[in-house]
Amino acid sequence: MAKPTIRDVAEHAGVSKSLVSLVLRGSPKVSTDRRAAVERSMAELGYRPNAAARTLREGHSRAIGVLLNDVRHPWFIDLLDGLVPALEAGGRHLVLSGGGRLGRTMNESALRAFLQLDADGFILAGTQANSPVIAEIASAVPTVTVGWPDVELPRVDTVGGDDLAGARLATRHLIELGHRRIAHISGRVSGTSNVVARLRQQGYEDTMREHGLGDQVRVEPGDFTEEAGYRATVRLLSGPQPPTAIFAVDDLTGLGAQSAAAEMHVPVPGQLSLVGYDNSYLARLRSIALTSIDSHGSDAGAVAARTLLARVADPGRPAEVHLLTPTLEVRGSTAPPATVPGP
Repeated sequence: MAKPTIRDVAEHAGVSKSLVSLVLRGSPKVSTDRRAAVERSMAELGYRPNAAARTLREGHSRAIGVLLNDVRHPWFIDLLDGLVPALEAGGRHLVLSGGGRLGRTMNESALRAFLQLDADGFILAGTQANSPVIAEIASAVPTVTVGWPDVELPRVDTVGGDDLAGARLATRHLIELGHRRIAHISGRVSGTSNVVARLRQQGYEDTMREHGLGDQVRVEPGDFTEEAGYRATVRLLSGPQPPTAIFAVDDLTGLGAQSAAAEMHVPVPGQLSLVGYDNSYLARLRSIALTSIDSHGSDAGAVAARTLLARVADPGRPAEVHLLTPTLEVRGSTAPPATVPGP
């Protein structure tokens, strides 16, 4: 049986082919009644628009390629929560892929696949490898990065949070509560470079030194996972002078710290205060109630979408940097130390 065509839809709905085309393009010039009639005919006939033909006809695919650094990390859920509605409001749809922890090859493969789909633009979310493939694609297709603050590509817009300020906010909160032995579980695995982890660690160390606590600086390595947070906390709490507070590089790391403390019978926040980062849905769960730095992931997604749509409309405009100001969300995982330790 032959597939229904746009002519079949027009005849079934009793309208012209041009009006059906307007409906398919989402034109506001079509009345509500006529749009409903055309959509009803398409549903009854089982008509499916030909994406390739529409791309040739309109000169663009309306597809936006979104590459996530790590599909398992909760920050990306908040990012998509803001990104998807904003792109859909602009008449675009997402082609989504995840890479990052699967390696640089996966990232490059996904990006080349997006090119084959003739995507109108790309959003690269999370720290990516500075590879020649990304530079090549960004020079040809409108591109916006989110949470990748050290990207150095011409005409590529950047959206992210002020990680240095957020880390300062977290550390200062613990100091103001009276803590002195404050440790940081970083996201910097030995031999790797992650600018977000570096900035958050720097913010912690700078704030400790500014408050005369440079000799109390202690950093345990991690990798933005619950397991790494758990293991780092076990090491910290097993030492001769365990910290009374921990600032974790993200909420997953903070959850690992919380699990380790529970297993070691260290009450939170009675004996150990914990601060995470990102204010993810996990931190907001009542059973967890993790004090966290809100990096406004949903807002970052919405800003990234609007910025990319502007870049698609005007590819030659100067690159922009949108830096969102973090805020502190205090919950039940932080409190003054039971006894204020000496420096």
